[in-house]
Amino acid sequence: MSATTLAGRDLARRRTRSRLGWNLLGLLVFLTAGFPVYWMIDTAFKPAKDAIDPDPSLLPTGVTLANFRRALDIADFWGPVGRSLIVSLSVVAIGIVVGMLAALAISRFAFRGRKIVIVGILAIQMVPLVAMIIPVFLLLNDLGQYDKLSGLIITYLTFILPFTVWTLRGFIVNIPRELEEAAMVDGCSRTGAFLRVVFPLLAPGLVATSVYGFIQAWNEYLYALMLMSQQNQTATVWLGNFTTKHGTEYAPMMAGATMMAVPIVVLFLLVQHKMAAGLTAGAVKG
Repeated sequence: MSATTLAGRDLARRRTRSRLGWNLLGLLVFLTAGFPVYWMIDTAFKPAKDAIDPDPSLLPTGVTLANFRRALDIADFWGPVGRSLIVSLSVVAIGIVVGMLAALAISRFAFRGRKIVIVGILAIQMVPLVAMIIPVFLLLNDLGQYDKLSGLIITYLTFILPFTVWTLRGFIVNIPRELEEAAMVDGCSRTGAFLRVVFPLLAPGLVATSVYGFIQAWNEYLYALMLMSQQNQTATVWLGNFTTKHGTEYAPMMAGATMMAVPIVVLFLLVQHKMAAGLTAGAVKG
């Protein structure tokens, strides 16, 4: 057997071991990230007594829908879910429109203070949300927006909009200017060049950013708890109804959390192909 053949076989073995190692690492990451979701769903369908068993079983021991009925009976469910949908969809719609225009201005136009704006966007994202609770409360109270969905929408935009601008800026920067210039040479206006050339390439990035913004707004708890009353609570705050002075009803709580996760799962399934395309959006050679 020649030395070349031996070297080729040795290289193939090393590649196989490397591929196996990466596959095992990927499997470990998947199990680590997926186990909490599995435990939530498993607990949601367990009998209530099994959910508080000090020696729980990793495999399902029984299936019941009683926890879901209890979750729907313990407090109004559809009201908080409806309010969360209104807030999340409004934040995404406003954030995408305003964020896209701001990202386009930062990426395509040179103006005085441009770098300051970029640094300011990054600085805002570094501020902990809990540090802004008191100023936000006082401001909304002065504006008459306390305990209103419109006030909660404005509050969510303060931390979702900077991320939207920064992310969309990255997508727009990766789209070559030459494509717009060629369209303008062919007779398009600047607006027409954006709508016909830039926007189709930017669409996957818009979808990916929208999904992130929706998830952030849907899962937000702190501001919804502090700025909304019991009558106007959102879905995340609604989960607190399962903790009473008599203890926590873990099985119904997990049932409620499972029902809350359904809109996110459905949204992701509808746009997953766009999410994947968003990773390479704008990757066009000029």
